Amino acid sequence: MQVINLTEKFGCFTGHWHPHIVADLNDQHIKLAKVQGEFIWHQHEAEDELFIVIKGQLHIDFRDQPTAVLNAGEILVVPRG
Repeated sequence: MQVINLTEKFGCFTGHWHPHIVADLNDQHIKLAKVQGEFIWHQHEAEDELFIVIKGQLHIDFRDQPTAVLNAGEILVVPRG
């Protein structure tokens, strides 16, 4: 077991939209990424996706639901598909 300091890990990289693996959980990767601007819409057929906002605000547009707005300290699980 190892304690992971998110502030320290975020300080290890500067690029945006490139996830960095910081841990593994139940055969899945825990990734951190810095985001800025827009990202091309996509979907995952085989896995859910977890978003946790540490700093700032994240807008996630959906084709069939209203835009989700996450603020610092908020979390959203987007189901597969």
